[in-house]
Amino acid sequence: MDELAALVETAGGEAVITLIQNRPAPEPRSFIGDGKIAEMKQLIAMHGCDMAVFDNELSPSQMRVLSEELGVKVLDRSGLILDIFAGRARTREGRLQVELAQYQYLLPRLTGMWTHLVRQTASGGSSPIGTRGPGETQLETDRRHIRRKIQKLQEELADVRRVRDTQRRLREKNALPMVALVGYTNAGKSTLLNLLTDSDIPANNRLFDTLDPTTRRFRLNEHQEILVSDTVGFIRKLPTNLIEAFKATLEELRYADLLLHVIDLSNPEWEAQAAVVDRIIEQLGAGQTPCLRVFNKCDLYYGILPHGDDTVCISAKSGEGTDILVQKLEKALSGTTTEAELLLPYSEAGIIDLLKREAQILSMNYEETGIRVHAILGDALYGRMRNYIPGFKDVSEDWEQ
Repeated sequence: MDELAALVETAGGEAVITLIQNRPAPEPRSFIGDGKIAEMKQLIAMHGCDMAVFDNELSPSQMRVLSEELGVKVLDRSGLILDIFAGRARTREGRLQVELAQYQYLLPRLTGMWTHLVRQTASGGSSPIGTRGPGETQLETDRRHIRRKIQKLQEELADVRRVRDTQRRLREKNALPMVALVGYTNAGKSTLLNLLTDSDIPANNRLFDTLDPTTRRFRLNEHQEILVSDTVGFIRKLPTNLIEAFKATLEELRYADLLLHVIDLSNPEWEAQAAVVDRIIEQLGAGQTPCLRVFNKCDLYYGILPHGDDTVCISAKSGEGTDILVQKLEKALSGTTTEAELLLPYSEAGIIDLLKREAQILSMNYEETGIRVHAILGDALYGRMRNYIPGFKDVSEDWEQ
């Protein structure tokens, strides 16, 4: 309930009263039952409230009944989160994703919004004289319009996904490892990205401050450069249609070489929050991606700090623990390396720049036949450079001939 109050404040409202209803199961008609409705109505009048927000997702009929009974606007958790997202999206892609989720949320809730209009019937029925028309009500017209909008938005997001696929292939071609920051909303992902890459991405102490993904280069050491990508924060009961709409962005997690799961250690509910993030990662198909758990805000935690091979404790605000994080990143992304001697023809001298960025050059000599380079190469780079190894023969040649 504290989190719901924080969401209300994030949306620009003020939480005045908090009520909890204990029932073995939701009441089908009104979700909370007539007795609780009477209690809420009295408190709403007493405090002058103009909105009631429910932590659970309400059905369209329940939302309509509650709104009529309470006499104020009724919003459920999904609608509140969508409203926050709509106010935070800045890029065209972000706006497209939020708009799609909003229309998918609105479509089943249109029923009853046009009760003030007389519906038309094709023939017969109890419609007043002069209102018998082609048989399409305003409700049906709106539904058709929204379905068209949803289809158009899905097509536009499919174009976004194609662009992301192209960008991903270029990254793979350039052999730059991708590290994705994931975590509960307000865990400190943007602050960590700023710390690592010397960026100035807005990082405020509020829920869902980052909606539009940001990717920056980070030089891990003198031989290796990586890409670090910030993502939208997760939250308990994140609307399903929102996850679907943001798939073009979130599917980047499946293709990342490493996930940094940022956890707010100062939050008493950090274990439950981490479990929510783990479930969503699994839902997105990234459960098999290597993951390093980064416990942030450790300077605000008083107790035994978490520890382990895949765990690191830091403070993204002060920089404490950054050195250990970088060491663990190097270890996780290093893989196996191979020492090799390359002979590069002078026509391919441009490869030297690539080797300087992504390999450890031990020696380099200029000869008549080309440039002889003695270097330590990572797996991906070794696969691309093996044709320049004197006498190298692919083992597949033996059985193919």
